[in-house]
Amino acid sequence: MLEPVVATLITSAARLLTGARSLWLGCAPQAVQRIYFANHSSHGDFVLLWASLPPALRDITRPVAGADYWLKSPLRRYIINRVFNGVLIDRERKDNADNPLQPMLDALANGDSLIIFPEGTRNPEDGLLPFKSGLYHLAKQYPQAQLIPVWIANLNRVMPKGRVLPLPLLCTISFGAALALDEAESKAQFLERSREALLNLAGEHA
Repeated sequence: MLEPVVATLITSAARLLTGARSLWLGCAPQAVQRIYFANHSSHGDFVLLWASLPPALRDITRPVAGADYWLKSPLRRYIINRVFNGVLIDRERKDNADNPLQPMLDALANGDSLIIFPEGTRNPEDGLLPFKSGLYHLAKQYPQAQLIPVWIANLNRVMPKGRVLPLPLLCTISFGAALALDEAESKAQFLERSREALLNLAGEHA
């Protein structure tokens, strides 16, 4: 099969170009079911996060991505479907009867781990946009999976929009301690606590 070779080439290039290093600050790289949620500043975010996982974890971890972007060309479709086994979601929601979380819930029920970006869109600025509600609903409907905050530092500076060659800056991927939804916690409280967990990891690089 060609796909494992392509995945190795992409992940090796991502680590080489960014000098990425993984910091497991609040958890260990264990083969347990997880939802990794991270800040989002580039289309390369999930590639770098996925590449930062040990090979055994990559095999069970699937990035969640917008179908509107990844289905635009045959090459993108090949990469997201065949190489990364991504979970595609319909961000445009042409049919309001469809549950946009269902593909993620199906993946979790299959035993997969996920990589998601709760801001919902790329944020080229420092800090975080307000979180969408998807993380809360996943935590409520699938509490078995550990919620792991992940801060990706410097990727938007290494490869700013419109630049062909990367800048020589070090990227760091910091994995924080697992979170869980408290039964008494409201959606707003949980999303704010999750957002703070990410910002606290960002503070490690300030």
